[in-house]
Amino acid sequence: MTSATRLITILFVCFSLATKGQNSENKTKTNTEWLVANLLREKSNTTEISGNPQITNSPYGEAVAFNGKDDALFLNELPLNSLQEFTLEMIFKPDLNGVFEQRVLHIGESRESRILLEIRAVDSNWYFDAFAVSGTNKKPLASEKLIHPLGKWYHVAFVVTPNKLTSYVNGKLELQEAFTFLPITTGKTAIGVRLNKVSWFKGDIYKIRITPKEIKPDDFMPFLKDETR
Repeated sequence: MTSATRLITILFVCFSLATKGQNSENKTKTNTEWLVANLLREKSNTTEISGNPQITNSPYGEAVAFNGKDDALFLNELPLNSLQEFTLEMIFKPDLNGVFEQRVLHIGESRESRILLEIRAVDSNWYFDAFAVSGTNKKPLASEKLIHPLGKWYHVAFVVTPNKLTSYVNGKLELQEAFTFLPITTGKTAIGVRLNKVSWFKGDIYKIRITPKEIKPDDFMPFLKDETR
């Protein structure tokens, strides 16, 4: 074997090993899907239940009803751990007579780097607030002009990439802003309230899905698109 051939062989082996490592890393980045009724029913040792959230029926299947006062689930899990980008989706129904500020889903730290799906309830309507904190950068995607009726089922999505944030309601683009995002590496998850137990959510949650990449509306979870339902 000549020196040139030996060098080519070594480079090929190194490239193959590097590619194999990248493929293995990509395979570990799978979707996280939570049917919230299953989280409540299974009552694993990684889940803390606050109050008395109830399993209820929905057009999609079993969901969980939160009373807006003390119902929540706390998971000792960080599904966003080290993700460079992701799409966070949720199918839920915000109810009437809740407080103005409601934290529906909180992932990360309580006051440091975190991602939240929130709503603001005004009279019989609500508007979406998708909120990101990355280091010293903070950005809410919210507009009181983009309102939706309370008491109906919705799909919301929050797409986070290294350089922008995008929010959707029922597959329709609502807001997009430039943002420098660094991966979250520590924290936990709260469903139905902020991690520090303020701003409780009143309504039902069916499903939460986290995809470890940016996806478009055509690839969102199936959902009912009629807001009059």
